[in-house]
Amino acid sequence: MKKIGVLTSGGDAPGMNAAVRAVARTALSKGMEVIGIQRGYVGLLNREFVEMNARSVSGIIQRGGTCLYTARCPEFRNMEGVLKGKEVCEEIGLEGLVVIGGDGSFRGAGDLSSVGIPCIGIPGTIDNDIQCTEYTIGYDTAMNTAMEMIDKLRDTTQSHDRCSVVEVMGRRAGFIAVNVAMAVGAEAAITVERQYDLNEIAKKMIKTMSEKGGKHHFILVVAEGVGQTENIAREIQEMTGVESRATILGHVQRGGSPTLRDRIVATEMGYHAVELLEQGIGNRIVGLKGGKVYDIDLQEGLNMKKAFIDQRYDILGATAY
Repeated sequence: MKKIGVLTSGGDAPGMNAAVRAVARTALSKGMEVIGIQRGYVGLLNREFVEMNARSVSGIIQRGGTCLYTARCPEFRNMEGVLKGKEVCEEIGLEGLVVIGGDGSFRGAGDLSSVGIPCIGIPGTIDNDIQCTEYTIGYDTAMNTAMEMIDKLRDTTQSHDRCSVVEVMGRRAGFIAVNVAMAVGAEAAITVERQYDLNEIAKKMIKTMSEKGGKHHFILVVAEGVGQTENIAREIQEMTGVESRATILGHVQRGGSPTLRDRIVATEMGYHAVELLEQGIGNRIVGLKGGKVYDIDLQEGLNMKKAFIDQRYDILGATAY
């Protein structure tokens, strides 16, 4: 291949810039021309292009967000939009495309691959909910951001003998919630993967307060997908008598300078994606398996079910209160 494109799509994630940088510089080192497509598939359809060189990606590896911007594209969910995207690629001579995003972005990449534009997906989402990979770009940074914010919140929670019910991101997955809960020493993690019992949580809080030297401040971490954070705080207060406040961390978890892990994984995945396109290979997702970068058929990868680590709940339960 002589000319490839790269885009970021869906929700932004720290480390996307590191992946863009790796794709651009790896391709350039192999004599390829690289076109950056701004605002994801929307930008592809609207012909929002920027020619990339080694200097245009200087100084972005440490930046959060995405220098190519991102957007969601309803038009790309039907074949008419996909065929329009193919026409644009052929018009400007793109022979392959690297798509950095989540499962929705990968479905678009799969559709483009099916009509003759080889695409490679790189998993970039803070939720770590892509089935075929152990790790997605942005996950580590998001967890560290949430952990640091809850550490700060604990100071005022302890000062006022409160219960802080903290909502972290994770619309369809509780990976951030259960890991952050363990890392901050929370009393419980409430996620979509496992049923929860507020009565049981309240009983443990009351028992802890009644013990000699027992504490009177608590942290509960709730995954966004549960959707009951305000109600949970209200019910906990009613059942325990402990003043309870809901705190929603929100999109701050998507921002900030990526951690070392996110920068390294993004760079390795970007390099691997270009190597595949160099061989004319498309319709693949780059992932992490056993700690090593690998690739898998795109449709096969999307159809896999990601296992949740239930043991984390047991560890959290044993070390809480």
